[in-house]
Amino acid sequence: MSRSTVRDYLHRAQRQSLSYDQLSQLSDSDVQHLLGKGQRQSSRKKPAIDFEYVHREMQRKGVTLGLLWMEGKERGDWNCSYSGFCRRYRQWKKQHSLSMRQTHKGAEKIFVDYCGMTVPVVHPKTGEVTQAQVFVACCGASNYTYAEATESQIIKNWLGSHQRALAFFGGVPVAIVPDNLKSGVTDPCRYEPGINRSYQDFAEHYNVIILPARPKCPRDKPKVENAVQQVERHILAPLRDQTFTSFKQLNEAIASGLEKLNHRTMKSYGLSRRELFEQVDQPELRPLPSHGFEFGEFKTAKVSFDYHIEVNRHYYSVPYGYVGQSVSVKITESLVQIFHDHQRIAVHERSSVSDVNYVGQNFLVLPATFDYGLRVDLSLGNTILRSRNGDLFRR
Repeated sequence: MSRSTVRDYLHRAQRQSLSYDQLSQLSDSDVQHLLGKGQRQSSRKKPAIDFEYVHREMQRKGVTLGLLWMEGKERGDWNCSYSGFCRRYRQWKKQHSLSMRQTHKGAEKIFVDYCGMTVPVVHPKTGEVTQAQVFVACCGASNYTYAEATESQIIKNWLGSHQRALAFFGGVPVAIVPDNLKSGVTDPCRYEPGINRSYQDFAEHYNVIILPARPKCPRDKPKVENAVQQVERHILAPLRDQTFTSFKQLNEAIASGLEKLNHRTMKSYGLSRRELFEQVDQPELRPLPSHGFEFGEFKTAKVSFDYHIEVNRHYYSVPYGYVGQSVSVKITESLVQIFHDHQRIAVHERSSVSDVNYVGQNFLVLPATFDYGLRVDLSLGNTILRSRNGDLFRR
């Protein structure tokens, strides 16, 4: 301790008529408080700032702390420096950045997301490298985790991973909570998000609710955020020096690491994820559907004057009463289903012919000069079309 500091303490004690014997009976913090040391003395009370207003304004595009500080200073709301304003705002935000604790019931929710970390898969012949995307699903109540690698995050792989995850868990939860991935959510609205049509079809097949997390709100899905971290640290990181030549080989390595992760005892519970899953989630899961989900893509088509629609250079018939109307088409590996106003009006086996092909009954090829103002009659299974000039065309 320097002489100037000792002299300062002595002068402070003398001004307050305090002797050494009196001070020696007190603790160091009490002595400092009594002598006015260790505390920043403020000559005047700092004016209150409405930081709730500041925080709301900060959510608006283009608004910065610098702009709000300048506007408030011009209005006379505060007279502090910019650095002091920022410091006080950070302190206020730290005190108010609280999060409500979430409680999860058995089989209530499964959270899904992709890892930020990818794994390279090298083609054994061409040497082409594909960055594998790692899908993660986690049960809300037990933290029981599933993970697998796929080629991409397209809707087909996204739904395929969902199917295999539910099969891994052995049942269906009440709801699935995804992130706002484009493959699953078409409109990431905070209140009424739009769900991809194929994803909605998957939800209807499994009778499960899709509840997307709010945009830029990772606290809506902390379970899967933690599961992703665990998968990256305990499964993917140990594989960093290995070379994989197929997705099958990579998924076998992931499955081995996943087995260890799910059987490791969690300190906060005193049980492993697997044990907790068997106690909490597994008894409450609903059974899987009796038949598997068949992935289907959806498109909108307009019924042509010959009452057919075009799907990948193949033409499928619909009832002639829908000529000129827009219909929704579901295309699966084996079927083409056609809907109007959410009602199925036609279903066909999907054509596998490589060339242009017409599928359906009563199709009639018309001359290029045919007048589209026509009348359609059905008799004896044949189609008769009469043009305005009176010419008849019959199959």
